[in-house]
Amino acid sequence: MAFFCTEGYTLCHKGMASSTPLRIQRTVTAATAKQRMLRQLVCSDAPEQALRYCGFRTIAGVDEVGRGALFGPVVAAAVILPDRTRGLASAGLKDSKQLLRKDRERLDRRIRKVALAISVAEVDAETIDRMNIYQATRMAMLAAVQGLPIEPDHLLIDAMRIDHPCRQTKLIYGDSLSLSIAAASVVAKVHRDALMRELDHAHPGYGLASHKGYGTPEHRRALAQHGPSVLHRRTFAPVKAVDPNAVIEEMVSGELFDLDLEEAADWVSD
Repeated sequence: MAFFCTEGYTLCHKGMASSTPLRIQRTVTAATAKQRMLRQLVCSDAPEQALRYCGFRTIAGVDEVGRGALFGPVVAAAVILPDRTRGLASAGLKDSKQLLRKDRERLDRRIRKVALAISVAEVDAETIDRMNIYQATRMAMLAAVQGLPIEPDHLLIDAMRIDHPCRQTKLIYGDSLSLSIAAASVVAKVHRDALMRELDHAHPGYGLASHKGYGTPEHRRALAQHGPSVLHRRTFAPVKAVDPNAVIEEMVSGELFDLDLEEAADWVSD
């Protein structure tokens, strides 16, 4: 028999007798459990080597950042690494969300030094509001791939597919498993964070340099005080709630995402 209390603990009764003491067992949130799981994954070139075994030679890793932010663009990067990338693995390359800023910037410099090709693309907040964040993310990824100076023969993409004729592999948790995707994750993250620090000067009062446009309590308080700027995503609920010009529209089920339910579930849970 188990009982739950509001403090996030599970009380496990070890018997029916009233004199039996209760054992308090700490539970964790789904987000914490996911982070623990991700830290156990090993980021390597195994996905790339498997593709090379199948005959592919020019493999581009593709990833995005800023999908959940309330402000600014979503940014995608595409990176083609050389065959031998063990130096990046030993340097600690992995999902950018698992790295400190100084480590991301160090790895970004190293990636740019050894990569065969790098491309970064942005899709702005106005476009995100017009077409929804999922489609805007796919657009940014496609633009990043199209901007590569070298034509890839296979794409390794973090949890998504794009409208590109190149052969593709959608890899769930790809930024924690593939060095190419992790490299794209780092490049995109460093690029977007630098952009947010620049935009903090143009749009003071929101704290963009610290939270990078994400919906932190600090950012939400600033939104309530100042209202949204021209670069806020006005279709996102926290922004819409404080936007005096917002028009609340009911979305018909299935209209928000133009994708199959299985793909939507994979993407939203990421």
